[in-house]
Amino acid sequence: MNRFLSQETSLRLLQAIQAGPHPFIYEYEKHRLVLLNETGEAQVYFRLPIVVPPPGSPQAQAHYVLLLIQSGNCAMGYFEDGVNLDHKVFRSYMVRKKQGTSQIKYLKTKGKSRAGSRVRLAETAEFFENINERLQAYFEEHEVHRIAISCSKTLIPYLYNSKVPTPFDKHDPRLYKIPKHIHTPIYEVMMDAHRFLLKGELIYEAPYQAVVEDLLGPDGEPSDADL
Repeated sequence: MNRFLSQETSLRLLQAIQAGPHPFIYEYEKHRLVLLNETGEAQVYFRLPIVVPPPGSPQAQAHYVLLLIQSGNCAMGYFEDGVNLDHKVFRSYMVRKKQGTSQIKYLKTKGKSRAGSRVRLAETAEFFENINERLQAYFEEHEVHRIAISCSKTLIPYLYNSKVPTPFDKHDPRLYKIPKHIHTPIYEVMMDAHRFLLKGELIYEAPYQAVVEDLLGPDGEPSDADL
């Protein structure tokens, strides 16, 4: 089961959990709290809004990049505390029109031979060079706390092996895989993903409904007595 929470409710719930009796751990990679039972098993997952710093962090603001990549399409932006300060959309001729598959996937089965294939490969290289140039600009101009990313495994090597390097590596702890299906990346899709990340989310199975109700109270808000 999933229950989405506003930023205000999420902050109040975070404070209630930190002050309450439920043991928990924080998973930095997924930016969420895991509430545990007496035997240390997970009961409820609480994904924090991206603008909420990790528990105990001295970080006062949240600066982050959203990076959405699919074959031939990329939408990316730089954000501070929920405000988009810059964005860019890239498109590239990477898809074989008749087959509807990307040139990268086609190479694994058929190889490259025709002029069209060479053009698509050149476009692919330029596509990732452009992405990384914009990323480098973000990282040079700003302190980035998080990199929220949605990119298929097929394209990951092309992102990190581009002639223009990324300003982070694939093991950077700031990387945060967006836990949501992303449609073809355009500006509107990026902003929809951002609205999703601005919300808190409780994830739990039906047997733990009582735990969630205890956390939120009868009116769906953490009680002041818990703060």
